[in-house]
Amino acid sequence: MPRFLCRQCGARFPDAPTPPPGCPICLDERQYVRWGGQDWLTPDELAADHHIVCAPDHGVLGLRIQPAFAIDQRALLVEAQEGNLLWDCIGLVTQAALDTIRARGKIIGIAISHPHYYTAMAEWAQALDVPVHLHADDRAWVTEPDPAIRHWDGEALKLGPSLTLLRCGGHFAGATVLHHAAGVGALYTGDVLQVTADRRHVSVLYSYPNMIPVNAATIRRIAAILEPYAFDKVYGAFEGRVIAGGAKAALERSFERYLAAIA
Repeated sequence: MPRFLCRQCGARFPDAPTPPPGCPICLDERQYVRWGGQDWLTPDELAADHHIVCAPDHGVLGLRIQPAFAIDQRALLVEAQEGNLLWDCIGLVTQAALDTIRARGKIIGIAISHPHYYTAMAEWAQALDVPVHLHADDRAWVTEPDPAIRHWDGEALKLGPSLTLLRCGGHFAGATVLHHAAGVGALYTGDVLQVTADRRHVSVLYSYPNMIPVNAATIRRIAAILEPYAFDKVYGAFEGRVIAGGAKAALERSFERYLAAIA
């Protein structure tokens, strides 16, 4: 029996003779159902005409499906002294991509910012033989359960001396960012904090496609969570969406601008 992927968002579901009646990720108000109606494909169908491009982006290896598929986010390989971490996830697994990741050194796990990027996490975890770290507040959004998934509680999870997951909330209850403390520090945000087109700011929305903002209390909470951490770069969910310097000040400006706009 095949596993089915939602063509609109990339969510993947367990083996079944037929696809689900609908994708819960797309039916939620943060996403949307494909304009032509719910549509599915199998991993083999995706692999038949898509591949993974592995390319550096401001010093970090990114993995992206091409031609673009679903939301078109990329995964990032965060290379740390304690071992490498695959940040966020994509819906296709290939041997070439696995070989590229393994060639960079030991991988200690996968961590994902929020449910829109869960997609083929179970297959990635099995292929790399590592756990997947997800915040427990988003447990209900897992569409393909797997023993490799580890749900963590609380506001922060240390994965090693330099790697810390931080629950920011906002986009989802368990929306998470990753802080890497090496060098000047970097923050990996998916689109929990969306790097804007000018690459000098971020924004925070409950829904990006439906343009639903978060409130002032949420912005202040996120700012307070990030304040103790040093970082000079922010890596967003999409290729090229990187604040390459002065990122700490850029986030402070962004939060001030957001609060002024909704006041």
